[in-house]
This record gives sequence, C-alpha cells and structure tokens, in this order.
Amino acid sequence: MGFSSTLSEVIIVIASVVLASGVSGYVVYTGSLLQSDILQAVETARREMSIQLEIVYATIDSSTSPSHYVVYAKNIGPLSVTDYEHLDLYVGPYREAELYSYNASATPGSGEFTLEDVDGDGVWESGETAILRAYPREEPSGGIFEARLEPFRGVGSTYLFSGP
Repeated sequence: MGFSSTLSEVIIVIASVVLASGVSGYVVYTGSLLQSDILQAVETARREMSIQLEIVYATIDSSTSPSHYVVYAKNIGPLSVTDYEHLDLYVGPYREAELYSYNASATPGSGEFTLEDVDGDGVWESGETAILRAYPREEPSGGIFEARLEPFRGVGSTYLFSGP
C-alpha cells in the first residue's frame, strides 16, 4: 500500500504542475493580448491627436452678395487631411459664430464652406495652407468677428478679426 500511495501522490503532483503551467501560460497569453490592445488604442489616439490646424488669418470678402468670410488655415500637424466633411468651421460676430458645413460646391448665401488647398491636389498636407470660404445666409455685420476651425479629432484653432 505504501508504493501505490506514493505513486498516486507523484501522479497528482505531476498533474498539478502540468495544470498550473497551462493556466500560467494562458494568463501570460491573455496579458500580452491585453497589452497589445492597449498599445494599439494609445497609438490610435496619438495619431488622431496629430491633426493640428491653425488659423493664420481671416477676413470678409465683399465681392459676393452677401459677403463671405475667407479663412486661411495652416496644417501644422504631421498628418495630411483629406476628409473635409469632418471639419467644423464656426465664423461670425464675436460670441455669435455659426456652424458651417463643408460642401465642395457651396455658393454665396448657402450657409456652407468650401476648402481649397494651395497646391490644388485635394490633400491638405502638413505645412500647407488652405483657403476656406464660408458663405453666410445674410450679410455679415458687427465690429469683431471670430473664426474657429475644429477637426473631428485633433487640435483646432480660434482667431479674432475685425470687419472691413
């Protein structure tokens, strides 16, 4: 009886070691998957925050009826911008700016804006300036105006300017 109980204990110990190493391997595998997911989420957030736009100048162009806003903005981040529909442009009298949506064929009085990158290739590249034309529904009035450009994810800009 002594030999069979010792053999049973050895088998139980070996089975316990095999089971513990299997569970340990699974825990390490799951931990590395979790670490990979976290690193990917951090990289995605970092990349999205790399979109940085800065308004460098804004004015009112009275060559149309009603007059329209012209905003010059520079892409100062490392990423190019190609999806203009996710840009929010707010322009108008100070503290009363209105939201303008992107429309490549916006016209005077439409309440929308167009965007033209300087080299005309349709990609707003890093270091490139773009011209945004916002067409209000009514004639702009007021002394101080504000323009705010906000990407869907990233860093935007605000600019104050006076009327003509």
